[in-house]
Amino acid sequence: MRIGAHVDQTDPIGSARTSGLEAVQIMIGDPRSWKGPVFEPGVAEELRAEAEEADVHIYVHSPYIINVATTNNRVRIPSRKLLQKNVDAAARIDAKGVIVHGGHVTKDDDPEAGFENWFKCIDGLDLKVPVLIENTAGGANAMARHLDRIERVWQAVQAASGAENVGFCLDTCHAHAAGEELDGVVGRIREITGRIDLIHCNDSRDAFGSGADRHATLGTGQADPNGIRAVLREAGAPIILETPPATLAEDLAWVREAVA
Repeated sequence: MRIGAHVDQTDPIGSARTSGLEAVQIMIGDPRSWKGPVFEPGVAEELRAEAEEADVHIYVHSPYIINVATTNNRVRIPSRKLLQKNVDAAARIDAKGVIVHGGHVTKDDDPEAGFENWFKCIDGLDLKVPVLIENTAGGANAMARHLDRIERVWQAVQAASGAENVGFCLDTCHAHAAGEELDGVVGRIREITGRIDLIHCNDSRDAFGSGADRHATLGTGQADPNGIRAVLREAGAPIILETPPATLAEDLAWVREAVA
């Protein structure tokens, strides 16, 4: 069970060595730009070699603007292209997966359109590395906030070519904010997906069911700490912290004690 954190993309392996991380999550490029990831000559190869030498696994978080579920062509089509660019870039650095949010449809749309768009997205991707769909905290027409919607997304993508390279990332803050009890959520997710490939381990600044995606240092927020511990132990998946960088050492100690 590797334990890591989201770090700056400038020197992720250096950050891993400094903090004692076994895994890192990075963004490649601007997380709010449609331009897509670009490596300077030799950088991808150097990062891949550094990670292999240090025995650090890399995960890539896709840009926040991606929404492959939407019926808006001006967002959906660029989202698919940008996701493919991130998959391609992730493959160059031997990343273990690309995390992407479930997205949403507008309030006037039938959610079925979002599920169909997820099928089309996966069916059209060249999945050189796994894509890990992440549960989200809020949004009335979100595709991955509540378990019934996650189940429909999963059914849709499993019918697509390349489904074997689609996994699931469970975020503890998002589950809490979405109104999902953390106690037993691993089992409920596995009943749907059969797998959990990565845990985003975060406390929540806000109340249960608030829909607010605001992470907090472990043990200082409103998510059930015993529920978080249960998720970490039951999932048995790699763990990535997305808590404030200032408390990384404290959060790492918390996680290591939780899974000991």
